[in-house]
Amino acid sequence: MGYPETAEGFMIEDQKKWSEFKKQEFKLKPFEDRDIDIAIDACGVCGSDVHTITGGWGDCPLPICVGHEVVGKAIKVGKDVKTIKVGDRVGVGAQIQADLDCDNCKADQENYCPNSVDTYGAPYKDGTIAQGGYSSHMRAHEYFTFKIPDNIETAIAAPMLCAGLTVYSPLVRLGAGPGKKVAIVGMGGLGHFAVLWAVALGAEVYVLSHSPGKKEDALKMGAKEFIVTSDKDWFKPYAFRFDFIINAADATDKFNLPDYFSTIKVMGKFHNVGLGDKPLPTLMAQDFAPNGCYIGASHIGNRPEMIAMFELASKQNIKSWIEEIPISEAGCKEVVERVQGNKNVRYRLVLTDFDKAFGKRS
Repeated sequence: MGYPETAEGFMIEDQKKWSEFKKQEFKLKPFEDRDIDIAIDACGVCGSDVHTITGGWGDCPLPICVGHEVVGKAIKVGKDVKTIKVGDRVGVGAQIQADLDCDNCKADQENYCPNSVDTYGAPYKDGTIAQGGYSSHMRAHEYFTFKIPDNIETAIAAPMLCAGLTVYSPLVRLGAGPGKKVAIVGMGGLGHFAVLWAVALGAEVYVLSHSPGKKEDALKMGAKEFIVTSDKDWFKPYAFRFDFIINAADATDKFNLPDYFSTIKVMGKFHNVGLGDKPLPTLMAQDFAPNGCYIGASHIGNRPEMIAMFELASKQNIKSWIEEIPISEAGCKEVVERVQGNKNVRYRLVLTDFDKAFGKRS
């Protein structure tokens, strides 16, 4: 059938064969007045993609096309669209729709809308399943489609749309800025953005990592110190040091969390953005008592934060640290297997060369 009724994508059909991708057609949702059609040029590879296709976060609708760090060209806009025009370079992150009418949406908390639609694997009202960016086209609502600043390259921009926003939002909401000491746990795809943004916002940044080999990279990104958490008693010199901790690791089940808590100032926060497959370690209420600290988590960010994040990246010339991989069945297999096995990913993989896989699209 083909576009505009369908798109082509690299999809998996079985979570037990989660890295076996096949190119096939899928149905696009009915086009509405605030929708934008995008011919995709790049898509970042997110840990969420792997958690979804492996079943780490449970069952998903199959077949599925993942990918929610999408950059491409707007090729069709609905009659009520005001912020995007045909030909604009645009991006879509991990959320593609919300009711935009509930109390959360009216308070710029649309990322917590009870009627939100994830960019892939979620049903629209008509029953169509949203499919992601390892594909030729995406149909997105205007509110969740963003113009990309001219001085940010397409492949550099892609991972900012999910990984970048996911850490930018809590950093800003928790007050990262001059005079604040912020620790980042885990310097992977999420964590490297947390370092870049926290430094750009003016905070004093510390990286907590079990991988000593990332020290040089962390310091290049602007971190003040690199702390190796596999060292004995690593936490003792940092008692009550940090205003808050952003935990970007997804292996928190292996942490001795009271060690981390001890480094936080009184009433500070241990905030999770790395959402792993396994439960958090068992904790006692007493574990929070020595400094009155809190533990929490967050989900992506809102539209104003996305716009502000891109403005910050544009003004300060902040670049994602990426590796580009041409999209194909083999390319998709490579990227998800590397992310799943943490195989030399520094620090985000981006699928590119979409014209080669899908042809010129308009």
